[in-house]
Amino acid sequence: MKNQKFLKITKNLLAVFFAISLCSCSQLNQLELKSPNGEVRITLESKEKNLKYNLFGNNADIISNSEISILQGLEVEVLETKVNKVNETWHPVWGQFSEIKDNYNELEVSLNYEGIPAKLYVRTYNEGVAFRFKVDETPADMKPSFFMEYGLPNTSNLYSPAGEGEPFGPVAVADLGDLDTQKKKLKMPLVVENGENQFLSLLESDLISASGFDVINFKFDTNSNKLVSKNDFVSDEKSLITPWRIILIENNIGDLLTNTVPLNVAAPNQIEDSSWIKPGKTLWDWRVHGYQAEDGFTYGIDNESYYRFIDFAAENDIEYFLIDDAWYTAVKPGYIEMSDKLDLDKVTKYAKEKGVSLLLYYDRRQGNYGDEALFPYYKSLGMKGIKYGFMGSDVPFTRDAIRMSAESNLLIDFHDGPVPFTGVSRTYPNAIAKEFCHAQQDSRRAFTPKTFIRMALINAIQGPLDMNNGIFDITGVNAGKREKGPRKLNSLQTTSVAEAARTLIIFSGLVCIPDAPEAYAAKQDLFEFIQEMPVGKWDESNVLHSKMDTYLSTARRHGDAWFIGSVHVEGGTLDISLDFLKENQNYIITYYEDTEETDSKTNPEAYQVRIATVKKGDIVKAKMVAGGGHCMWIRPE
Repeated sequence: MKNQKFLKITKNLLAVFFAISLCSCSQLNQLELKSPNGEVRITLESKEKNLKYNLFGNNADIISNSEISILQGLEVEVLETKVNKVNETWHPVWGQFSEIKDNYNELEVSLNYEGIPAKLYVRTYNEGVAFRFKVDETPADMKPSFFMEYGLPNTSNLYSPAGEGEPFGPVAVADLGDLDTQKKKLKMPLVVENGENQFLSLLESDLISASGFDVINFKFDTNSNKLVSKNDFVSDEKSLITPWRIILIENNIGDLLTNTVPLNVAAPNQIEDSSWIKPGKTLWDWRVHGYQAEDGFTYGIDNESYYRFIDFAAENDIEYFLIDDAWYTAVKPGYIEMSDKLDLDKVTKYAKEKGVSLLLYYDRRQGNYGDEALFPYYKSLGMKGIKYGFMGSDVPFTRDAIRMSAESNLLIDFHDGPVPFTGVSRTYPNAIAKEFCHAQQDSRRAFTPKTFIRMALINAIQGPLDMNNGIFDITGVNAGKREKGPRKLNSLQTTSVAEAARTLIIFSGLVCIPDAPEAYAAKQDLFEFIQEMPVGKWDESNVLHSKMDTYLSTARRHGDAWFIGSVHVEGGTLDISLDFLKENQNYIITYYEDTEETDSKTNPEAYQVRIATVKKGDIVKAKMVAGGGHCMWIRPE
């Protein structure tokens, strides 16, 4: 008994010592919390009757003297603190990693806002920090708002998404006040390049759990000369929980894409049996309309076109076929009137016989009928998922759509500038992708290689994207041989290899490839890279090279096989070290490459495929033309 009592006392003393080592609490208005490796540090201070924070990384100032509040305008008092340490792992249903480490130190701060109790949770990770408030009972005469300042150094530069347009930046902090006159809005995920050769991203996660809050918005306060973000609480509920406000910290910009903090702070999986959720690739009809095959067949909205898609999908292990708009003519609650252009029932039966699952588009502008009845109806049609269009940036509706689609065992892919529910793929893994970017040829225009790099390094930080890369008949698209192709002829600047690489670089649970089956069959040796790629089932993902507006190279592992995709705006060579391979093992490597004759403007479809052997430590010189790409598939010999 004495030994047990001694052990208990020793454990308590160790816990106290640990708390003191993490958090300097000699005065309750001066607090400090470090990350597990000690390199990220947060200080909190009750200053000028407000709560201020400072953020440091590698002994450098990152954010200084910045207010954080849930009841701005009220005096705040720190009552007590509690420190927690978490070091565990969890397994996502699908994602960039098969196992994710969740290692952080957390400071729980009890606050008093002039008689109103609240709690602030601060988590420090080795790769960033996160903040969340909880209030058990909000005052009837007060409007809570998650307010946060970002006192960034004036030498910092910002990049912001721009909806379906090209992300803009760099914008110096000193010039942020001019954005209002340019009618440019700062959106999450903001990317910050500071003067200490560090990259930050400012965003939020777990909005799906924070009922009553809208999407984060950023503004520049000319009075304080600070960037600020604010979420108003609009709800009749008495209690509130905010989203997690996150600051990611990396030394390389590409590592922001594989940073797991947004997933770690998100609520765990809410779907009890998620075995029906299967990430994968999908063919898609919308961009193929008007394409004429060599046998004279022209694609459109009809059974024969869809049979061709399904046949190719079945023959090439493509899991899904997505049928887009115009398959119906009228909508009523729980019922949709089919177009006479096709017999959807026959298409569904044909797909089932071939082992191909169907995804079906829905346009909410068709009267907005039957949102609650829509999902059970789609399930009754035999669909595996829904592509939801024109829902608008409506947080409550989008949250309900994700939940209701899960209840009907449906995947959901959001179209047209959706709510960036960062972290939702952990909480509701049926939320498989979203078009939080300019998708390939969207609005009938083509994006440039530079725009692709920007969206890949900025928009993709918030989660899986549906960008519709993978055009192989580039010449046909540029010649206007598609009904839905770009209005401006010859505006698509890319190469066939770059298109293949993009399908790997952009992480998604649903890789939607937009070209005709015949276009892929004509380049079957190049299509092999997409065909063999196990979408969303990655064990490991790494960004090997990254530079804004210039190049991006990504490697993903499934089992013992590696897939590597690279693109280059200006053209050049990237040295890719294969030091991630296993020792004493020979590997077969298939190269998919631009050639000396490839030109993204005049000869975009020239490519070569060759096979060799490699081993750990070899260096591959990935050579690309301007706007071109390079792919590798590596597997044990």
